[in-house]
Parts: sequence; structure tokens; C-alpha cells
Amino acid sequence: MTYEQVVAKVKTKFKNVDASSIDGVVALQINLEGKNVNGIFYIEVKDHNVNVEPYEYYDRHAIVTVNPTNLLKLVDGKIDPVEAYNKGKVAIDGDAGAVLTVFNLVK
Repeated sequence: MTYEQVVAKVKTKFKNVDASSIDGVVALQINLEGKNVNGIFYIEVKDHNVNVEPYEYYDRHAIVTVNPTNLLKLVDGKIDPVEAYNKGKVAIDGDAGAVLTVFNLVK
């Protein structure tokens, strides 16, 4: 899977989620680190909508470093974000609560 395919899959997964319970802005930068797939993109919840774009996000709440396989498991609900963090499958630099807020939208 390519970087573009991973971003497209995440974008599709978050496209129709209900973010009405989140007020303000919650932004995560995702750093993909895998054998064949590396790159940066962001997930932003703003105005009750979720945006996923292939750019760095400078005013973010957290940076999530993850390999593509584990990221897709997270967005597909196949692995719990807390479990992934505790098992070292995801590294978080910043507000872990913001990460949970965003990934719980796709549970």
C-alpha cells in the first residue's frame, strides 16, 4: 500500500463520522513510518467536521507515530487506541486525550 492509498483510506473512514460532540479544534499529525510507506498527514476535527489532508500540521495537539498497518487497524476498529499505545504499536508526543477523542470517532 502506498502513502497516498493510506491517506485516502483514512480520509474515507473519517468522511461521514459524527463529530458533533466535539467543540473547538482537535488536530493530530500522523507520522507514518513503515518499511515501504513513510509520510506525514493530519487529521483535524473543526466545526464538527473531520478533515484529513496530506500535509504537516503545525498547531497540533499531538503527533502520532505509527506504521501503516497499525494505523489502518486503528481506523477500522480492529485495535483499541489505548491497547495499541500500551503495546508500543503507536507512539504519542503530546495530548493523548486528543488522540483518543479523534480515534474514538471511528469506533
